[in-house]
Amino acid sequence: MQAAVSDIALDQNGAVLRGTAGGAGPAVLLLHAGGERRRVWAPLFAPLIDAGLRVVAYDQRGHGDTAGPETSLQTLAEDVRAMIAREATPVVVVGASIGGLAALAALAEPSTAWRVAGLVLVDVVPDPNPDRARAWLDERGLRRDRAAFVDDTLSQGPMLLATAAALDLPILLVRGGVRSPLGDDDVDRLQAANPRVEVTTVPSAGHLVAHDAPAELAAIVAGRASRWLAAASPFSSR
Repeated sequence: MQAAVSDIALDQNGAVLRGTAGGAGPAVLLLHAGGERRRVWAPLFAPLIDAGLRVVAYDQRGHGDTAGPETSLQTLAEDVRAMIAREATPVVVVGASIGGLAALAALAEPSTAWRVAGLVLVDVVPDPNPDRARAWLDERGLRRDRAAFVDDTLSQGPMLLATAAALDLPILLVRGGVRSPLGDDDVDRLQAANPRVEVTTVPSAGHLVAHDAPAELAAIVAGRASRWLAAASPFSSR
């Protein structure tokens, strides 16, 4: 049965962020990877809604139905802060690739982190190896028109790792399988910075887990989000 969803829009910093939302209950905010758009999350809507969750996904700047250039990671972070602020507290945030980095940058603001019950990073770490990341993007033609944005994002690695280390909320890293650009050293570095970080692997997926293995990712997100939200209080100081 098709889940009932509706279009939403958020005026934010010179752009209208176009999104889709459905379901009732605590919100799960889904942030797509660079080069994707919100429809990549469509297969996750019904399972998450069936789990009693409100599901929200936007096209980020320069993607899909949302105009406006992705000038910097901080611009995306400001958008994410506005997305989180729009929802009732607490919220679970799921960020794939650049979506995960934008989420971490947004959570550097304590008033935003306070509103979040948990973070799922989908095949991304705060400080990816710059050379490896650029090579992966170049192989797929994803850096050609956004080199300055990529360089800005990769330069934020130390700050994002420090943010991840300081976050007092549960974090789950969902790794792709052998086709993922993440290395064991990336994962070890993140867990050394924050021992609360848990890791699970989807062997059939590459970097774009939502595209490659949506059913597996939906089950992981539904389970963790339900657990985190049940344990969270909007007034918890954590």
